Amino acid sequence: MTAPRVAVVGGGWAGCAAAVALAARGASVTLYEASRTLGGRARVISSHGRALDNGQHILLGAYGETLRLLRLIGVKEKSVLLRLPLQMCYPDGTGMTFIAPRLPAPWHVGLALLRARGLRHADRMALARFSTAARWMGWQLNQDCTVGELLQRHDQTDTLVRLMWRPLCLAALNTPPERASARIFLNVLRDSLGARRSASDMLLPRVDLSALFPQHAAMHIERHGGRVLYGARVERLERGESGWRLGMQSQDQAQAHDAVVLATAPAQAAALLAGLTQASVVPAFDWEAITTVYLQYAASIRLPRIFLALEDAPEAGHWGQFVFDRGQLNAADAGLLAVVVSVSGAALEQGNEALAAQVAAQLAQVLRMPALAAPQWSRVISEKRATFACTPDLQRPPNDIGIDGLALAGDYTASDYPATLESAVRSGTAAARLVLQGVENGLQA
Repeated sequence: MTAPRVAVVGGGWAGCAAAVALAARGASVTLYEASRTLGGRARVISSHGRALDNGQHILLGAYGETLRLLRLIGVKEKSVLLRLPLQMCYPDGTGMTFIAPRLPAPWHVGLALLRARGLRHADRMALARFSTAARWMGWQLNQDCTVGELLQRHDQTDTLVRLMWRPLCLAALNTPPERASARIFLNVLRDSLGARRSASDMLLPRVDLSALFPQHAAMHIERHGGRVLYGARVERLERGESGWRLGMQSQDQAQAHDAVVLATAPAQAAALLAGLTQASVVPAFDWEAITTVYLQYAASIRLPRIFLALEDAPEAGHWGQFVFDRGQLNAADAGLLAVVVSVSGAALEQGNEALAAQVAAQLAQVLRMPALAAPQWSRVISEKRATFACTPDLQRPPNDIGIDGLALAGDYTASDYPATLESAVRSGTAAARLVLQGVENGLQA
């Protein structure tokens, strides 16, 4: 049988995952990426002669589909990811220290709670009650509400909300607890805190995000006879008797495709679909920004831990929520710190130069390291549409939107998860299965 010809439009993590899955199943794949770099909103950029990610990421041990695809394309986890136990640690004297031991679940969380510093007895009891109640509920809600309402309903203390739940919600959903979906938040907790111990592990990239997955994905596609086209912006989709054709400015797109995986950002997907369906299948999402502030110091600068949580206080100019010591992940990055600001719209109003200075001053104060106030250089990288606002009962489109031979892929499609690398990868592999099944059904008909 002739291999099905499938076009994947968009080379972010969802598109790369779809193309890898299609190539592994024997399809003839062409991946179209408008830019010169794969990875979408999780990719490498160049600055000050260094390779920097356009945002610092943490993966979880629960990201089973991402880890499976890495193995499929020949990437060894230990070579690209540092696996750490679940933890939430603040600089000494500024918050709590919570580190889960390597024990079977749920004992790892229980012992971590007993050993945690910076929590009162009331905090420990409230966290234990919440965990027990969530397990009893099966980590599900019959009716969605905000994370803030969920925490209030289960009598979580102000200390727990401030030091544990709020930063976790911002990191996982990039949406403040007062607006974030409790149902999606519980899904993340279910697959990490509520699953086996290794699922709660935190995985920190040792390499840049493009080298972590997209570059290896491209090599996998090409090894299987597929093509990866850069600078290939698709401007229209046309379906005829001979299959799908892609309209572009400068590319020769005489070749027809049997199916298409549309893995662009939602706005681009909606524009490409406008001529194919009268229904609006891709909603106009509300968006939240994520900003990463890179600060370069002398190579001798080293944090007490690989990463630390920070308590943000915008009124004091404290915008940072997590700081990562990149030098402890990769020796080539010695002295480079990455500070993450989720939901960073207000922070960006300060201007990049002022924001970098405020973040550096925050680090110097809370870490009691005056030298951190004066970095050698700084770079502020913001993704203003990093994720959709993950609000209660948000309607997200399915992979299958009712157009034969076409499937959507992206972290914005219907999923148990918020906009994460894992949800993008899951969506990509689901879209690949869908279009291949459609091609097979068409042949049988």
